Amino acid sequence: MPNAYFTDDERLRLIEISRRLLRLTRDITLPDDVARVRVIMTEGIEQQHCPRDRFSINPIIHNLETALLLCEKISPDRNMVLAILLFILCKSEFIEEKELVKEWGDDIARLIRGLLKVSTLYARQAAMESDNFRKLLLTFAEDIRVIIIMIVDRLAMMRAINHHPDEKMVHDVAYESNYLYAPLSHRLGLYSIKSELEDLSLKYTNRQTYTDIAHKLNQTKASRDAYIAEFIAPIKEKLDATPLKYEIKGRTKSIYSIWNKLVKQKTDLEHIYDLFAIRIIIDAEQEKEKSDCWLAYSLITDMYQPNPSRMKDWLSIPKSNGYESLHITVKGPGDRWVEVQIRTRRMDLIAEKGLAAHWKYKGIKSEESLDAWMNNVRDILETAETGPMELMKNMRMDFYDKEVFVFTPKGDLFKLPYGATVLDFAFHIHTKLGMSCTGAKVNGRNQKINYKLRSGDTVEIMTSAQQVPKIDWLAFVVTGKARNRIRQSIHEMENRASSLGKELLERRLKNRKIDLVEATLMKLIKKMGFRTVTDFFNAIAAEQLDINEVIEQYVAVDRPTETTPDKISAEEFQLQPTAPDDTRGSSDVLVIGEGIKGVNYRLSKCCNPIYGDEVFGFISSEGVIKIHRNDCPNAANIRSRYPYRLIPTRWSGKVGEQFGATLRIIGNDDIGIVTSITSIINKESSTTLRSISIDSNDGIFQGFLGVGVRDTAALNTLIKKLKTVKGVKDVQRSK
Repeated sequence: MPNAYFTDDERLRLIEISRRLLRLTRDITLPDDVARVRVIMTEGIEQQHCPRDRFSINPIIHNLETALLLCEKISPDRNMVLAILLFILCKSEFIEEKELVKEWGDDIARLIRGLLKVSTLYARQAAMESDNFRKLLLTFAEDIRVIIIMIVDRLAMMRAINHHPDEKMVHDVAYESNYLYAPLSHRLGLYSIKSELEDLSLKYTNRQTYTDIAHKLNQTKASRDAYIAEFIAPIKEKLDATPLKYEIKGRTKSIYSIWNKLVKQKTDLEHIYDLFAIRIIIDAEQEKEKSDCWLAYSLITDMYQPNPSRMKDWLSIPKSNGYESLHITVKGPGDRWVEVQIRTRRMDLIAEKGLAAHWKYKGIKSEESLDAWMNNVRDILETAETGPMELMKNMRMDFYDKEVFVFTPKGDLFKLPYGATVLDFAFHIHTKLGMSCTGAKVNGRNQKINYKLRSGDTVEIMTSAQQVPKIDWLAFVVTGKARNRIRQSIHEMENRASSLGKELLERRLKNRKIDLVEATLMKLIKKMGFRTVTDFFNAIAAEQLDINEVIEQYVAVDRPTETTPDKISAEEFQLQPTAPDDTRGSSDVLVIGEGIKGVNYRLSKCCNPIYGDEVFGFISSEGVIKIHRNDCPNAANIRSRYPYRLIPTRWSGKVGEQFGATLRIIGNDDIGIVTSITSIINKESSTTLRSISIDSNDGIFQGFLGVGVRDTAALNTLIKKLKTVKGVKDVQRSK
């Protein structure tokens, strides 16, 4: 490799790491792997595709360190080692994806794609302390081996940045390592990596405290291990004299663990009892478990003085989470306090991997699906005899596939259900933001409010003071908060309009000195076909009803009905109009959009659609859905100018109410013509006559009949019967 690229120290380190790595991977690599990697790395360096990172660390040295740690700390794996070594050249696009697949295979390409995808998260300046960031990290990685590579890579970095001059950068990396990577290491059973990450994190974020604890312990790891061996020796001698089959594990607490106890217990080092911990695991039949544990307890307390206040008996009464063990603290050689945990193999298995897995017992947050999955991975790591990573190739991390994680421009990270839109995100941030949302910039590109978000998107909401919630928003939002807020807002707007319409009617009635009687008003509302009082007053506020005609009909509600004379010509007929039809329907009759329920609509006055007509919905500027016939005179204009405000609509099949229709009629003005026409209409059980408007000139009359019919079939039947009336020349549906 080019000598100018490496410092003298780096060249020496390069030789050392390469030799150790070759020795560890000798049995897993192909004959030409080393030569091929050497050639492509040399070419990448010569073409300046391997720049130093933000800490000025040589990436070639760093990646070799990472690959070596993977082999030493976990398990040698050809594909993972090669992915680590080739990653920097793929990130700089020196190696293209097609070439990567062709030369190195799909699995290595898959690992590198995962590493590249995860690396993009760090360009977002995201809030790493968020639980959502950990979930997004796992979602992006897709392959558990990618997470393992990242953990080992982070350990290599943490080792390399000691005494780096940029203290702020070192502090940030250390904090992130402790918050994110140490818990992931623990969940995977990578305890030595977890402990080292925690210790280094404390060292970089609170160096003085770390140094003080190290100095106060005043012993090297070797001397501490020697103390544990001295403590264990007489215990083993006693236990060997019994029929018990056992295993003893001794350990010294890490500096981070000791510091954590100092903080939690608010004490000093001299009062921490369990700087040393011993675990005795007994192979016992289940019926003899407790007696065997107590036997070991009696032997230990005969040798070493126990501290009764520190004894914890979870054998007699296990913890609620299933944890069983006997904890005692005894004074060992040199008057040092040592914690001893006594349990059986079954209890240890439960404590490590069952209901009370060690990381749960320590209070690390988790989700059940992730816990079970991580335990499965840990089993593979701990029990596979050869090549455990080979078993992980097909393990997909899809436990967050029903969620999406999106960023704000400032790097804040939020979790939403899968299928969530820009509008859902706006309401998730704040109700006012959702109410005024007009769209968003997603990853720098303008998107509509119904754009479905994907994990990793950066979303900047756009708003307008003129925007108001619309009924059609309910067709694409998926979160309960958005749906509830939209419905609530529309309901409030309708109530405001209803109050305005009521005030208008009351004021006009008062001006004409007419009393408003609730019973009479209810009769009028029912007669005019409105479902609710609110719908009636809304129609008045929207000027869809003529207020003067409403008052006339209100006055006429309790007036005796005058019968029409038997013999009257069209010229002599006096018009008695009823209210224009503006029935607001129920979604039981019409299906609007994708089956949205509880939606109010209005039948358009320009074409008077009735049941059976081919129809479509149009979202008006007031946010009201108006129903038009497909052959409405205004349909072409609406479709060309406002295609984005159209909403699919169809009749549901539930017939029951009447719809208003207008018929244009022409004929000879004969005596009795009006009586004949009204007689036919009155004989139709499902049809009512609502109004007649007729003009006569030179013996020919033409006019309009307002009728209420159930559907198009009833209307067509009526038209046919009216055409049979003597003197009637033509009857056509108007509008």
